[in-house]
Amino acid sequence: MTETVLVTGGLGRSGRWLVDGLADDYHTVCVDVDHPGFEIDPRENVDFRALDLTDRGSTFDLVTDLDPDAVVHWGAIPAPERHAGGDVFENNTLSTYNVLVAAGRVDARVVWASSESSYGFPFAREKSLPDELPVTEAHAQRPEDPYGTSKVVGEEIAKMVVRRNDVSVTSIRPSWIQYPGEYNCRDLPSVDWDDPADLEAGAGNFWSYVDVRDVVSLVDAALDAGLPGHEAFHAAATENYLGSSTTEAVEAFFDRLPESCDLDGDDSALSTAKAERLLGWTPAHSWREAADEDVDDPVLYS
Repeated sequence: MTETVLVTGGLGRSGRWLVDGLADDYHTVCVDVDHPGFEIDPRENVDFRALDLTDRGSTFDLVTDLDPDAVVHWGAIPAPERHAGGDVFENNTLSTYNVLVAAGRVDARVVWASSESSYGFPFAREKSLPDELPVTEAHAQRPEDPYGTSKVVGEEIAKMVVRRNDVSVTSIRPSWIQYPGEYNCRDLPSVDWDDPADLEAGAGNFWSYVDVRDVVSLVDAALDAGLPGHEAFHAAATENYLGSSTTEAVEAFFDRLPESCDLDGDDSALSTAKAERLLGWTPAHSWREAADEDVDDPVLYS
């Protein structure tokens, strides 16, 4: 019997890719604040529900009614620079609480979108070095913005649900998500290595990125594994998007390297060794090919 997976934020940009990819193996219920309408023809294995995730009663009602085998919680306010900070924090923490607690009560395994922002680097007022390079999932989380803080709180909610309900919860910490043929990270000026200002735009995540298709494959691998307890994993490409040495870029911008530094060439500043070790996952896409790929966006209905 085909398992059911509920995907929140499924009509969002990366959410569509998740719904489309998971529908190959699961009956996939796409949940978002709006419904695409009743005159549509959904793609095979996809159904739709409209839901305000911050409404606890409605969220519990829907999850209980569907009784899914798994939940992928991808709904959130993703752009903190475009919204009031309190709105970002309240929406993201409340929706994560509602979805994860509801999932735990129906014994569903969970994969949800945390963020590299939880470390505190991307939205910091002053850019700072990490404690180590590459950054591992064990790195301290020190956000100073509402978005990153909401993700740290979300991971604590995940641990709470694991302790209370003994379900599998996986936190995915994606880097800057890119789309085939639309790699905004590559819209770079000619970098002058003597002028750190040329590197500032990407210094908040140390010029890391990830292809949306690799995000989908990592979520799929985490669902398949259903690891016990709570685990966090980076979703990142194997290399930076500069096309040059990561350590040289770090040193050019910060004037120094962290004491613990083990990178070679353009290796990503975010380690994916844990995902390879525990999930057998490695990223398959690089900006070198994907930036110019001609790939159609997913179509969930017609």
